[in-house]
Amino acid sequence: MDRWLKLLVAAAAVSAGIILAAAEPAGAASDAVQPSGTTGHSAARVWLVEFDGALGPATADLIVRSIDSAGAAGASALIIRMDTPGGLDKSMRQVVQAILAAEIPVITYVAPGGARAASAGTYIAYASHIAAMAPASNIGSSTPVSIAPQPSLPVPAQPQPSPDGEGAPEGAATAPVPGDAMTRKVINDAVAYLQSLAELRGRNIEWAEATVREGANLRASEALELNVIDLISRDLDELLQAVDGLEVKLSSGSTQLRTAGAAIHFVESDWQHDLLELITDPTIAYGLLIIGIYGLMLEFYNPGMVLPAVVGVICLLLGAYGLQMLPVNYAGLALILVGIGMMVAEIFTPTFGVLGVAGVAAFAFGSVMLLDTQSPGYSVPLSVIAAFTVSTGALVVLGIGAAVRARGQAVRTGPEAFAGAPAVAIETFESTGRVRAFGEIWQAVCEKPVTAGERLRVIRKEGLTLIVEAAPVSEA
Repeated sequence: MDRWLKLLVAAAAVSAGIILAAAEPAGAASDAVQPSGTTGHSAARVWLVEFDGALGPATADLIVRSIDSAGAAGASALIIRMDTPGGLDKSMRQVVQAILAAEIPVITYVAPGGARAASAGTYIAYASHIAAMAPASNIGSSTPVSIAPQPSLPVPAQPQPSPDGEGAPEGAATAPVPGDAMTRKVINDAVAYLQSLAELRGRNIEWAEATVREGANLRASEALELNVIDLISRDLDELLQAVDGLEVKLSSGSTQLRTAGAAIHFVESDWQHDLLELITDPTIAYGLLIIGIYGLMLEFYNPGMVLPAVVGVICLLLGAYGLQMLPVNYAGLALILVGIGMMVAEIFTPTFGVLGVAGVAAFAFGSVMLLDTQSPGYSVPLSVIAAFTVSTGALVVLGIGAAVRARGQAVRTGPEAFAGAPAVAIETFESTGRVRAFGEIWQAVCEKPVTAGERLRVIRKEGLTLIVEAAPVSEA
């Protein structure tokens, strides 16, 4: 219901033109909040940005802009307080690249208690200059989810080499080898990427491989013991005290943290983030795309309304913009368009339902295939797909069918409506006289003599005069 409400709000905002850009500028922060026990006179300032939920284009954009803005404002550090099940690979790499290029230290803090840094969160923690966790939190499970499902057939296993390189000892555990080249390629790329971050920050390289290949996960105490993170802190005050004085390496050189008693600025989301988050929601982007198509269909059904076409075009553009920021399968998008084309073709060239059924099937399959990812929070629910499939099929069959039938009917208004209409002479005349047509008396012209009461047929109308002729015997 919440997603449907967001979709209605987005459509209403677009159609009414009330999306305002009067909020804070990008990267703006709220008023400083002093940690407990501080005097409030410290010049040190630390920025804090919240990362709660799946990582997508909107969250990645907010974090990247916050890092840049914090650096430009001269902040001592930026804290990313994180609780995430993972997210999109492209968004994760944008955040990691921003952290690696940051001009100030970036501290990742998996909090509050019970939070997690799964999948993409693990990469961000490894890339950060300092990684911290709250008690009762966990980190790991970094296997790329788009290739996580294993083949149904058993795959051969290879023995894991021993540390001395002489092969696996007898009875040692074996690790399954991915069953296809693409799976091996994606996993090996993820392993190398996380290991390169571990090497850069001096963290556990072996576990970096295990969390990708095996989906290994650690609680906070284990992560600290295995050198996956740098420290455990119960709250922000304790974190700022613990990292004070630590030396970290930035892209521009080494620097020493001065965070004890620092004022914390909480980064607020602005209109740009809120709008981007709305239209990059897969359900919203998909809904905007279909609503845009509905608007154009309605304009086709009743030309001249204008508003449906305007709303349709805007929704189509917003939906396309949202989808291009997501991992879209263009074969699925093509199937959606082909499916709609088939349903329209069924109206104009009746094929006893063959094209119509094929169009509905193509639309449904295309909708399922539209997003090429299994990342949490980035899929279109099947219930939404089913609702749009049924409604689109009904709209095409009923709406466009009615439009085509209307176009096939005789014209009832305008000069064209006079052609072929019946008329009756109310007097005898040879060239010009009066006739009754459409319940009115008209001046008429006929090439042949006409007798009073004779049935006539209108050929055309010229000004206020009807050009008539004798009606055929079948119409008389």
